[in-house]
Amino acid sequence: MKIYLASKSKARKKLLERFGLKFKVITPKVRERKHRGNLSYAQMVKYNACSKAKDAAARVKEGIIIAADTICVQGDKIFGKPGNMKEARSMLKELSSKPQWLYTGLTVIKKEEGREKLLFAHEKTRVYMDKLSDREISNYFKQVSPLDKAGSFDIQGKGAFFIKRIDGCFYNVVGLPLRKLYLIFKKLGLFALVATFFILTGCSTEYNLVTKQEEKYYYSTDKEVQMGKAIDRQVANEYKFAADPLQIKRVQDIGARIAAVSDRKEIDYHFQVLEDDTVNAVSLPGGYVYVNTGLLDKVSNDDELACILAHEVGHIVARHSIKKLQAMQSYSLLRLLVAVSPASGDIGTAADSAFTQFLLGYGREDELLADQLGARYARLAGYDPRGMITFLNKLQDMHRRMPPTERSYYKTHPYVPDRIRVVKQELGQQMDFDDYINIEQETHEAR
Repeated sequence: MKIYLASKSKARKKLLERFGLKFKVITPKVRERKHRGNLSYAQMVKYNACSKAKDAAARVKEGIIIAADTICVQGDKIFGKPGNMKEARSMLKELSSKPQWLYTGLTVIKKEEGREKLLFAHEKTRVYMDKLSDREISNYFKQVSPLDKAGSFDIQGKGAFFIKRIDGCFYNVVGLPLRKLYLIFKKLGLFALVATFFILTGCSTEYNLVTKQEEKYYYSTDKEVQMGKAIDRQVANEYKFAADPLQIKRVQDIGARIAAVSDRKEIDYHFQVLEDDTVNAVSLPGGYVYVNTGLLDKVSNDDELACILAHEVGHIVARHSIKKLQAMQSYSLLRLLVAVSPASGDIGTAADSAFTQFLLGYGREDELLADQLGARYARLAGYDPRGMITFLNKLQDMHRRMPPTERSYYKTHPYVPDRIRVVKQELGQQMDFDDYINIEQETHEAR
């Protein structure tokens, strides 16, 4: 049965294409409802999506018709697609001032033998942006056309750099909530399409040595390495690598010793130094670790540096980067990162978005586990794991004297006393009074 997309949205078209669905676009000839009247926002987008689907269905004999409608809501004000660049500029300026909701209505019609079966749903997602200056908006519009985007921004492209976080479905912000689409396919008995989603994602379950749990991954280790290579290429284009051979050798030698004792030896590890004054380090899928020169200036000895590198290796061993992308529901981004052609512009955009996410850090439990593994691997590699504690105390002192920058190592990691407590637990050290009063309600269990 043929599939039709009743939408002229480029983002929706690309999304379905990336998931391998073959379809034909039918541009709906209906006037979208711009004011909700006595309808709720959810009812309004479902009404518009339903109108588009019915219009397209009237023009085909049979098939599956998919339609959607997205609006952005801030306070009581509805933002759709801007009519011109001036409106787009004003819209994005206003939206960046405080959080907003993205609503998407979704309708699917199954038409065959003169009969139609219709199902609809909606999704909403909370979006938090950085406050944008006029210059930042101008630079963004030089690279991205806002006229076909609800709210004048895209989360799957350059817009990802000023999205602080989202609460809800990532794909809803793109304009097509895939989970809701998948559930509708199931209800309509479209099992061939349901199977397609699983075949394309290639989900597998593996036992993680460090978390001691069965975990689902949508890509194999080989694919994870491909992702790391794709992001690494983009890092090389966007960032400056340090030229000091002694700095580079120091990081690589210590890193190699850490990697040799880690719980994940089926991948090759790559340790590099970035010329950046920010006190930060970051790890990528597939074994890539970067340390800023600003961080190297702050470490007092090899023990502290070994603990930092071991912490980043811990993230890689636990596959925190892959799980973070999966939790964001960024499967289209993941598919791009393992695409065949490394020269694709879309891959560069996906790599930018992924690297930005890793710069912003991980969740509390992931960071604490990386601290625990960092102390463990540093000790196994012959370094003093107490270097983790001395460096954490140093970070805390830095934080007291000056506010952390957006991408600083302190800002992207949990509360320092909490981290010190976890490291002491790993080392079997006795905790003092400060450690006990800083224990949060959800305690971290040593593994």
